[in-house]
Amino acid sequence: MRTLAFSTRAVPGRPALDTALSRSFLDLVASGEAPETFRLYRPDDVLAFSGLDAVRPGFRDAVAAARAHGFAPMLRLAGGRAAVFLRESLAFAWSIPAADPRTGVHDRFRELAEIVESALRGLGVDARVGEVPGEYCPGEWSVNARGAVKLMGVGQRMVRGAAHVGGVIVVGASARARTVLEPVYAELGYALEPATVGAVEDEAAGATPERVAEALRAELSRRHALVGADEALTDRALARAAEREARHDVDAVAHAPLPPALGREKLAVD
Repeated sequence: MRTLAFSTRAVPGRPALDTALSRSFLDLVASGEAPETFRLYRPDDVLAFSGLDAVRPGFRDAVAAARAHGFAPMLRLAGGRAAVFLRESLAFAWSIPAADPRTGVHDRFRELAEIVESALRGLGVDARVGEVPGEYCPGEWSVNARGAVKLMGVGQRMVRGAAHVGGVIVVGASARARTVLEPVYAELGYALEPATVGAVEDEAAGATPERVAEALRAELSRRHALVGADEALTDRALARAAEREARHDVDAVAHAPLPPALGREKLAVD
């Protein structure tokens, strides 16, 4: 059992800053200035693009499609393909110290996926770990319902001394998620089966972001000791994030940099 600082800090209305905050926590954990930290929060309506997406010929049109549907485009930390974040979802960002982060990639994916699977099963969802054919941002560590619809996606970013495991659980508004993902994926030239886009509330009556967050926190607590995140340290991370905000804003860069290591497991390394 490890001790994790648990944070619910969000940055409403500034999705690029929100992503930069997760990166700041990662850097602070990597340098030993912050303890292992798990951040769980409600995001805005965001379409999160990766470095691979940003070099696709249809990237600018995909960004325009996201905006046309009311979703703010931003550049994510992890690799993989475009992912959708909604007000009716839960985002997570787990910063984990690691002397050699490349050696624990599968273990980190497995633990996070098992935590989400167990939490959702406790709410009555037939949750399973694994990719659904035709899903958006495909990956073997996705969590699905009934082997039919994707509920959670996860990716990693590694830096010297730490790893970030981050992603999103779609709790509600699956129809809105499908509506924006279809044109975005079409512009990027990616295959997508719209019927695979799901939400927890479609699988468990009465599911809300608050209930799912409570279930996730309870499952984390069974595996690790949770302590409240130091607010002064969080404020420091937020101040550092403001200096990096533009790096995640699609309007502030001509093209997103292609991370040096990407793959089906949605990795980015720097």
